[in-house]
Amino acid sequence: MNTDKRKVVLIGTGMVGMSFAYALVNQGGICNELVLIDVNKERAMGEAMDLNHGLAFAKSNMRIYAGDYHDCKDADIIVIAAGVAQKEGETRLDLLQRNTEVFRSIITPVVKSGFDGIFLVATNPVDIMTRVTYELSRFGASRVIGTGTSLDTARLRYLLGDYFTVDPKNIHAYVMGEHGDSEFVPLSQVMFATKPVSSILEDDSNEYCLGDMEKIEEQVRTAAYKIIEAKRATYYGIGMAITRIVKAILGDENSVLTVSAKLCGEYNSKNVFIGVPCIIGRNGIKEIVELSLTDKEMEKFYASRDVLEENFNGINL
Repeated sequence: MNTDKRKVVLIGTGMVGMSFAYALVNQGGICNELVLIDVNKERAMGEAMDLNHGLAFAKSNMRIYAGDYHDCKDADIIVIAAGVAQKEGETRLDLLQRNTEVFRSIITPVVKSGFDGIFLVATNPVDIMTRVTYELSRFGASRVIGTGTSLDTARLRYLLGDYFTVDPKNIHAYVMGEHGDSEFVPLSQVMFATKPVSSILEDDSNEYCLGDMEKIEEQVRTAAYKIIEAKRATYYGIGMAITRIVKAILGDENSVLTVSAKLCGEYNSKNVFIGVPCIIGRNGIKEIVELSLTDKEMEKFYASRDVLEENFNGINL
C-alpha cells in the first residue's frame, strides 16, 4: 500500500457517497487526494467542481477530481457507495442479484487497474455486498470491509447517552449482526464508563429498567425506516461513519469499530461477513474482537448469521 500519500477513490456519487465526500473534506487532514467515479461522468465532474469551490473554507488542502478506473491503481482505499434502488414488486433477492452485477462491473476494472489497497463497502445490504466484493476481488479478508453496524452502534450510543444523561463517548456498547432487521444489542457488553449497565438496571434505587433498553434497541433497529419515511433516504449518518472508518485506516489508529468482517471461526462461524467489533488499522482489519456473549445473545447472533447465509446463497455469482 502506498504510504507517501493518502488517496481515496469513491465509486458512486449519490447522496451516501457525497455525504461521505463532504464529511471527508470538512474534517480535513484524513486524505490529500479524492477521486470521484460514477457511471454518470458528468455528475462526478459537477460534484468534484462543487467540492473544490469550498476548499478555501476547509481545514486542509486536497486534490479532488472526477476520474476513471485507471485512477484506482495507486489508491489506498476504494469506497463503494454505488448500487441500484429496489423496484416496486422486486424481491430482496432480485435486488441483490442486480447489485451483484453492478459490483461485477466495478470490481473487475478496479482489480485490473492494479489496485492493491482496501475495499470499503457501504452499499446495502452491506454485509452481503461486502461478501460479494470479497468473492469477486479475491482480496484477503482483512482488506475487504463493510460499514456493517458502525452507524447502528453510533445510534445506540447516542440514545443510551441521552437516556443516562451522559456523553455518548462514555457509553461503550455495540450493535452486532446483520445491518438490518436481525441485528441485536448484546446488553451484557454495554458499559457506562467502566460500570456494566446490567448492574445499573438491577439497582432498584434508580429509575432505569430493562424495558427501556429493549425500547432503545428497537429504536436503533427501526431508525432507518423512520428517517426514510420522513425524508426518503438516509445519508448523513452513514457518510460520517464511512469517514470514521477511513480515518482509522489511514491514521493506523487500531480503533475498535463494528464493521462487516469475514469470520474465520470467531463466534463459532466461518465465511460469513457480519457486523462485529474489529480493530482497524492501516492494513484493514487487524483483529476481530470476540466478545463473551451470553447463550441468548449467541442465539441472536446465529439467527442473524443464518439470514445472511441464506440470502447470499441465493445469489448467482
